[in-house]
Amino acid sequence: MNLKRTFGAILTILGILFIIWGAFAFMQGGGSVGGIAVGKFNSIVPFIVGLIFFMSGIGLIKGTKDEA
Repeated sequence: MNLKRTFGAILTILGILFIIWGAFAFMQGGGSVGGIAVGKFNSIVPFIVGLIFFMSGIGLIKGTKDEA
């Protein structure tokens, strides 16, 4: 089991969830999304955090060599 690949997979999944949540909040025009009040332009923050998580997770997965 490679810890870097596992952490990369977790970051990638979290990134996807944050991207979807941010995009959904932006399309709703603010209001309450998942019980959390988010404004239309405040929804950009989880979207950007999701992009950072997603890119770093993909980088960890791609950059880690397999050891048998």
